[in-house]
Amino acid sequence: MTHAEILNLDVARDDIAASSAGGAPFLICFGVTLFATAIASFFITREPAAIIVMFQGNAALPAAFWLERKMAMRPMTPGNPLASLSVHLAMSQIVAFPIVIATYSYATSAVPLAMASIAGAHFVPYAWLHRTRAYIVLGIVVAGGAMALQILLGGRAFSWVLILMSVSYWAAAPIVYRHAARVVRARIR
Repeated sequence: MTHAEILNLDVARDDIAASSAGGAPFLICFGVTLFATAIASFFITREPAAIIVMFQGNAALPAAFWLERKMAMRPMTPGNPLASLSVHLAMSQIVAFPIVIATYSYATSAVPLAMASIAGAHFVPYAWLHRTRAYIVLGIVVAGGAMALQILLGGRAFSWVLILMSVSYWAAAPIVYRHAARVVRARIR
């Protein structure tokens, strides 16, 4: 890609989607750790399960970066003006983490709801960055579904919210990956 091409906003966004496989590696890996945490939460008490929920990303994140290297259609073009924005969007969840800690202190059984709400909001800007509405739908399903489960099941929603999140991530992964692949094919033509 030429320097002039990468300065085109749509080209820069497509480059991000191609180099990150549309975000699918992160959805896959976080889906795995959330699902494993959900299964574990049926067998352990709420406090350690909530701590695992809060820190399962420590296992998912390096795995997602590794998988991204394997699944990416190509490396990101040097000088992509949206590279730092994509990092800032990814890190936005960290700013909201204090609410998860407070939730752990006051309502441990609602920790998955807090995580799902933050994750759901975190996905919405990716709809613009990756040029697909799939991330808006994912955000609504994760946050709205978690809230519905919490209302319906109360404290018993803990494990089910995690299962909802993981299944939603896994359902979205092939959609965003295929979208990224289409973007790459369209740019080649």
